[in-house]
Amino acid sequence: MKIVQKEIQLKPRKRGFHIITEEIMNNCTELRTINIGQLQVFIKHTSASLTINENADPSVRVDFESHFNKMIPENAPYYIHTYEGPDDMPAHIKSSVLGSSVNVPITNGKLNLGIWQGIYLCEHRDYGGSRSVVLTAFGI
Repeated sequence: MKIVQKEIQLKPRKRGFHIITEEIMNNCTELRTINIGQLQVFIKHTSASLTINENADPSVRVDFESHFNKMIPENAPYYIHTYEGPDDMPAHIKSSVLGSSVNVPITNGKLNLGIWQGIYLCEHRDYGGSRSVVLTAFGI
């Protein structure tokens, strides 16, 4: 069994939902040597998250951002954790709703995603900066 683990820095992105599949693939070329396996992607932050969804129509990502902002608003009067800015507490909640990791099958050295699927970085802060993710690929 092959096991590869590396930590990478994603380029900084503005608030929103961003496809990072290609950036992950370019930074984990070792997965090309795995015929059958898994890739786990884990984000080391509490105000950004990961998910898998539509990779073709960018309006899906716009709708995600609009919906999450309505569902989890800024400046809610019951927030106590407010000293890092109005976008911080909602970012923590959004991150918990979506989660900090995704798993994708590896088949014949490629991510075995559906034709319309991509890995999203969900940036919940206005200026989150560069995000660290740990990539763990394993298989035969």
